[in-house]
Amino acid sequence: MVTRLDISNDLSLRGLTACQAMSAATDSWLAQLFDAATADVKKRDDIALIAVGGYGRRELAPQSDLDVLLVHRNVKDISEIAPRIWYPVWDAGIKLGHSVRTPKETIQLCGTDLDTATSLVTARVIAGNEVLGNQVIAEAEESWRKRGRQWLVELHTRVLERYAKDGEVAFLLEPNLKEGLGGLRDIHALQWAVKAGLDLLPGDAAQLEWCNDVLLNVRVALHRHTGRPNEILRLEDQRPVAALAGFESDDALMAALAEVGRRVAWISDEAWSRLDPPANRSSTPQSIAPGVELLNGEIHLVDNVNVSEDPTLLLRVATAAARLRARIARPSLDRLGQESPVWPDPWPAGASDDLVALLLEGEAAIPVLEALDQRNLLVRVLPEWAPVRSKPQRNAFHRYTVDRHLWQTVANAAGLVDRVTRPDLLVIGAL
Repeated sequence: MVTRLDISNDLSLRGLTACQAMSAATDSWLAQLFDAATADVKKRDDIALIAVGGYGRRELAPQSDLDVLLVHRNVKDISEIAPRIWYPVWDAGIKLGHSVRTPKETIQLCGTDLDTATSLVTARVIAGNEVLGNQVIAEAEESWRKRGRQWLVELHTRVLERYAKDGEVAFLLEPNLKEGLGGLRDIHALQWAVKAGLDLLPGDAAQLEWCNDVLLNVRVALHRHTGRPNEILRLEDQRPVAALAGFESDDALMAALAEVGRRVAWISDEAWSRLDPPANRSSTPQSIAPGVELLNGEIHLVDNVNVSEDPTLLLRVATAAARLRARIARPSLDRLGQESPVWPDPWPAGASDDLVALLLEGEAAIPVLEALDQRNLLVRVLPEWAPVRSKPQRNAFHRYTVDRHLWQTVANAAGLVDRVTRPDLLVIGAL
């Protein structure tokens, strides 16, 4: 039988492919342990073994814990059966998260404990009575949906707590691949949130799937290199991890993580913002600038505006968003991404004034610039932006990637404009 260790040692398997193979090998092993443990049990059909959490998602990395639930219909000797499954796992040196409950106990706990509830959202039956196991999973999912609003609020609170504690995957010299902002846990939280009723915008699910693959690739390589369940990618591990994950260099690895971290964080931030719509939302359009209006608390393009014939329109949209602390509506942002032309040389009349107006908004301009960059709009204004996008700075004195460093410098400079006679030169020089 192919084992999890065999898969871990097969370096031709990377990322999600490796995780799924390790999960399948573990399924077979645990099914054998279950069969042996229940061979002489009269009420064998009243027991099911369920994979939960990351194992339930089939995302086992080489050093991941195993999380399982043994569910039973009041089997009296279950306390003797369960250790027959657990001890071989412990003997193999694998950390095991395990619980033994009746269906009723499981569903009751799902209604009060967030960790239990989320662990069962992506659960699946490994062994035993599939009907029993699937019924428990279905009831847990129904409980999750019924309490959707309650769980969404609590889930969002957890997300914010992680941000404060674990920093950002995109910018830390040593990012936490799992818990950091823009990491795997943000993707998991959005998957859970969708099942609780939070909608993703078109295209976001596919983007998150791609980001998940990149992060899993790096996580598998990190576990292989260190032989430990590490989630923080230390400086000394980055070069060997890059090689194991198939990157040309450690710089290429960190640039990819910065790109993925930014994308996940942006999608996550936009999705959670829809949980609590802006207070200034109004269904009556309010004209903000030529071709730009405020509607339902978001910045929109006017329907009949000709985007391709108006290169500076994207900066008018961006300045309005920064000034009003509003998001650019996704359909309008997508339209800008599809139709905005590359700026001519020399720039159109008034273009430099529009750029300065955006930069003078300071910190409020940063999330707007991020939104523009997610649709590759900044390089149409500044072709020189391409080489610095998500470029890592491998130095403890620098907190951010080069692009974000420049935005932050501009934001800091915008706070000093009252000290100079030419604020325009100050912010342009900072960029």
